[in-house]
Amino acid sequence: MIKNVIVDLSHWNQSVDFKLAKEDGIVGVIHKATQGKNYIDPEYAKRRKAAEEEDLVWGAYHFGTGEDGKDQADHFLETVGDSSKVLLALDIEENSGNNITPKQAEDFVEKVHEVTERLPLIYGSPYFLKDFATPILTKCPLWVARWLVRPILPKGWKDWTLWQYTDGQIGLKPHSVEGIGRCDRNKFKGTLKKLKKFWIS
Repeated sequence: MIKNVIVDLSHWNQSVDFKLAKEDGIVGVIHKATQGKNYIDPEYAKRRKAAEEEDLVWGAYHFGTGEDGKDQADHFLETVGDSSKVLLALDIEENSGNNITPKQAEDFVEKVHEVTERLPLIYGSPYFLKDFATPILTKCPLWVARWLVRPILPKGWKDWTLWQYTDGQIGLKPHSVEGIGRCDRNKFKGTLKKLKKFWIS
């Protein structure tokens, strides 16, 4: 059984009970905060408060688009607010032709680092991230999506930190979480103690 499970969610996950999720073994949540330079997930702030009340570690991700990277980072950080105990991540994936570019992703990462002195995780599939293997981006911890029996590394990265092993439909079981239902599930590479230390590093 996979331990140290973290779920990643957005407003598309309509029913969420973090008390039940914690009882089901979930230790943390990474929730969509923003997309592009204007959109804010309407469930982000409310669910952050609810998760923190259950003592779950909390993370925020930004869905990158083909807009100015620094503007996107500003929007993300303003939405997240106090990020001292929040894991930060950049979601890099296909977006109906409005994909974030490697340069825009670099600008996003550099702005986040400038403000927080931390590097965000980079999320994506090994296939899609092959075009993002730049010296700046590969310094970021990797959150790899691969819904098979084991993760593989995209070009440029030497290790993974988080592995999304199911999207709630395919991949390793279980596919659902009590209080949430079918959802993305992720494994941290390390102990719970290391996870909590990494989360705010």
